Amino acid sequence: MKIKLIFLLIFNLLLFNKTFSDEKFDLGKDIFLNAGNCGACHSLKDANAVGNIGPNLNEIKPDLGRVVNSVTNGIGVMPSFIQILSKEEINAVAYYVSESSKN
Repeated sequence: MKIKLIFLLIFNLLLFNKTFSDEKFDLGKDIFLNAGNCGACHSLKDANAVGNIGPNLNEIKPDLGRVVNSVTNGIGVMPSFIQILSKEEINAVAYYVSESSKN
């Protein structure tokens, strides 16, 4: 009986735990850390970023559309990244920020 219970517990953990790779998330994190250099201005726990010029992304928890708009068009002192990042890269970094800031 104990073996069945242990097997069931392990099976449920594997089934309901996010154990697969999310390529878009990983690409977005790489862009956040490197090409976008977002951590220079923004704080984001998942990226170990502690910038304090722009808003703390963990606190404002922006949705995908808000990040896409801000990165594409710029907002406040933040410049547009449309000439620096492709649309695919903007969507990936927006996905990463919106998903990682939820935690």
